[in-house]
Amino acid sequence: MNSLRREAGKGFSAAGLALALCLGGCSFGSDNSFDRGYQIDDQELAKVKVGSTSKPEALALLGTPSTTSTVGGDAWYYVGQKLARPALFMNASVVDQNVMAIYFDKNGKVNRIANYGLKDGQVFDYVSRTTPTGGQEPDFLHNIFTGLLHF
Repeated sequence: MNSLRREAGKGFSAAGLALALCLGGCSFGSDNSFDRGYQIDDQELAKVKVGSTSKPEALALLGTPSTTSTVGGDAWYYVGQKLARPALFMNASVVDQNVMAIYFDKNGKVNRIANYGLKDGQVFDYVSRTTPTGGQEPDFLHNIFTGLLHF
């Protein structure tokens, strides 16, 4: 009976060790953090001068912006995030986010440069993976036919 218990104990120990190795592989050798979006290159940003750098020059130095303003002036926004997850199979959460804004004057020259961090605003998902579709809400004809059938 004791030898049976010893063999069962070894089996549980081996299974526990195998489970620990498998789960340990999910985070071993990695800090489980990664970057998404635009990452600011300080050397290139230092070349952008307020008052003298034009739009084409800024584009050549910084690359294509993540988004541009559509209302209230001419600005380019470069959005970047740092995400982390406790283990590779878990969802990532935003640890840091920055938005570098390049504002242009009416002549197309850099007017101001601003760098907004996570403390300056709320985390938002600027790349939505869902597209709203129509057809679920009742329309005019549906209401008419439904009303006729109730008489």
